[in-house]
Amino acid sequence: VRFTFDFTGDPFDKPPCRGCSSYLTEPYVKCAECGPPPFLLCLQCFTRGFEYKKHQSDHTYEIMTSDFPVLDPNWTAQEEMALLEAVMDCGFGNWQDVANQMCTKSKEECEKHYMKHFINNPLFASTLLNLKQAEEAQHNETAIPFHPADDPPRPAFDSLLSRDMAGYMPARADFEFDNYAEWDLRDIDFVEDDSDILHALKVAVVDIYHSRLKERQRRKKIIRDHGLINLRKFQILERRYPKEVQDLYETMRRFARILGPVEHDKFIESHALEFELRREIKRLQEYRAAGITNFCSARTYDHLKKTRDEERLKRTMLSEVLQYIQDSSACQQWLSRQADIDSGLTPTVPVPSNSGRRSAPPLNLTGLPGTEKLNEKEKELCQMVRLVPGAYLEYKAALVNECNKQGGLRLAQARALIKIDVNKTRKIYDFLIREGYITKA
Repeated sequence: VRFTFDFTGDPFDKPPCRGCSSYLTEPYVKCAECGPPPFLLCLQCFTRGFEYKKHQSDHTYEIMTSDFPVLDPNWTAQEEMALLEAVMDCGFGNWQDVANQMCTKSKEECEKHYMKHFINNPLFASTLLNLKQAEEAQHNETAIPFHPADDPPRPAFDSLLSRDMAGYMPARADFEFDNYAEWDLRDIDFVEDDSDILHALKVAVVDIYHSRLKERQRRKKIIRDHGLINLRKFQILERRYPKEVQDLYETMRRFARILGPVEHDKFIESHALEFELRREIKRLQEYRAAGITNFCSARTYDHLKKTRDEERLKRTMLSEVLQYIQDSSACQQWLSRQADIDSGLTPTVPVPSNSGRRSAPPLNLTGLPGTEKLNEKEKELCQMVRLVPGAYLEYKAALVNECNKQGGLRLAQARALIKIDVNKTRKIYDFLIREGYITKA
């Protein structure tokens, strides 16, 4: 009978020889053609040409030994492992016991070597930092961890955050919802002279109370298990997902009461993965529709598509300039942005108007009622202010009537009469003053 041993759990386990099953001591031989698992032989079995199943004595092999320096010329790899094992057995700082267990190094040598190469080694520090950064980067791409809140916030009583946390009281580790279920039982007393109907009613009330207790405990368990006590922190973790996955996450949240925290985490992550796969499939379908059959051509296609989008953006901006041609300031700003694009710079802001926002195109008055009642200047005003002719005629009549009553009109009075954007009101007021329809007070 041959036993198979697994030595992957502890790095200090001694692997057995496949020939005699004795624990191997260095140096020993490893077959370079058999495995996995590795086929190991002691020197005695190797010298007598041991063969087993597919392993033949003429296979290439490797000499396995740790008799070589790693961090220090005076310390072999075997001694490095013995030192780490001794520190793990005896504890950090017990250098005399560590030296006694190693037998080959003194107390001072063990302490000096360990502090120099395993504590104060800058190479190890940078390696650990890289490992930590890699772990954080990997963690950012994984699902949201659902852990109970170990240190929940302590908001003020009856504050908005307190209500968002379902009335959680950190000092008591309890919630405030449905805390008055016991009031229905305070006056109930089971006595012997109760009638059957009264007794049945009292039992029903107790059953209802037990149902409310179960529901209360169920809700508390869901909030604790899924980490919903610290709601703000939970919402910040949600934002690590793309916008589309966040919407999906909001929809799937109702299933959290059915699944446990880990299962719900996997459930959400599987849907997020499905979303990513669908997006990639859609991209591949776009490649296939364009006649692309390899990824090298796909990269060329993406580059050309980006160039076409940039050209389309330039044509769109040109049409905007043609619309803004009457606004010299907007035209100059567009030309400046176009010069930045041609020189390789990426403009960070769109073409601004006088109000700091992107100007809307002039209003097309074709077919709008009341246009025939306007003169050319009034049509130009309605186009630039984006005001339909019917509304302009009403505002004009109201301002003219008020000016005739008062003998003059101030801008504040005009704004009180016309309940629209104050900038539009000012433009209409200035136009009517300039054209002589009204006068200033």
